[in-house]
Amino acid sequence: MKKFVLFLFFLAFCFVPNSVLAQKISVTAKIDSSVIWIGSQTILSFEVSQLPNQKVVMPLFSDTVVKGLELVEPVKNDTVNSADGHLLVSQRCKITSFHDSLLYIPPYPFVLNGDTVWSKSLSLKVIQPFKIDTTSNSIADIKPVFNPKFDWRGLLNILLWVLLALLIIALTYVLIQKYWRKKPVFASAPKPILPPHVIAISHLDKIKQEKPWQQGRFKEYHTELTDVVRAYLEVVFDIRSMEMTSDEILDQLKVLRIENKAAYLSLQQIMKLADLVKFAKWHTTPDEHELSLYNAYQFVNLTKVDVEVINESTVVPDTN
Repeated sequence: MKKFVLFLFFLAFCFVPNSVLAQKISVTAKIDSSVIWIGSQTILSFEVSQLPNQKVVMPLFSDTVVKGLELVEPVKNDTVNSADGHLLVSQRCKITSFHDSLLYIPPYPFVLNGDTVWSKSLSLKVIQPFKIDTTSNSIADIKPVFNPKFDWRGLLNILLWVLLALLIIALTYVLIQKYWRKKPVFASAPKPILPPHVIAISHLDKIKQEKPWQQGRFKEYHTELTDVVRAYLEVVFDIRSMEMTSDEILDQLKVLRIENKAAYLSLQQIMKLADLVKFAKWHTTPDEHELSLYNAYQFVNLTKVDVEVINESTVVPDTN
């Protein structure tokens, strides 16, 4: 009887562990930085150690990890072989937050054949490195403004000379058009209408060539960049973006978050970083400056709409 029991124990040791141990996986969760500034980015990663023939169901993220913690770019997966014959499958998420708070990242499930292994919980502190004075809403002068007496006589003399000069110019133009070029005086050829994306790309190319951020003109650079994007938004999306705040623009275009998420995230990055630089004197890196310019190009290319150019037959031909 004793030998029979030992035989059964030997069978259990040979066969049962192979089916059980083969199912074991390990999950490691980590975050590169536990404290970041508002609007900055860090990497959240999960690493699964598994056997080559195992299929582990990993968590899926869309645009957020948890409320207030957003994905900057799609999740990246990578697989390498370890020295012990296991596979190390890593999942990397580039994340950011625009809320000054302590964010809790809960455990996430990793499922293998119905068994679940949970990652450890993490936390991320998002801080705002500057203070906003909410009590002062206006700019006061150092000393009272000096208001000299208005010189009406001098203004009248200037206006008379300007009117006389304009009259001479107009008369000269009429004589040249009518008697020298033999053309109608007020006839003019309509100019072709360029598509809004062509105009926007042209302005972006000029900014890219000048590179004002390399000359320390950070605020001027982000103002010019957002003005180009706002002008483009007014034409393509028919919103009064020049008179709206960044949050109002993003709220107006929240439908893009569903229809064209990449374009929405590009616009969000441009507007949020520009606000930090212009109003909070945010110190950005060269990579962040170039990312805003890259996202401006990407937003225009992802949302461009062609506009018909005026028919050339309507243009008055040049007789010269």
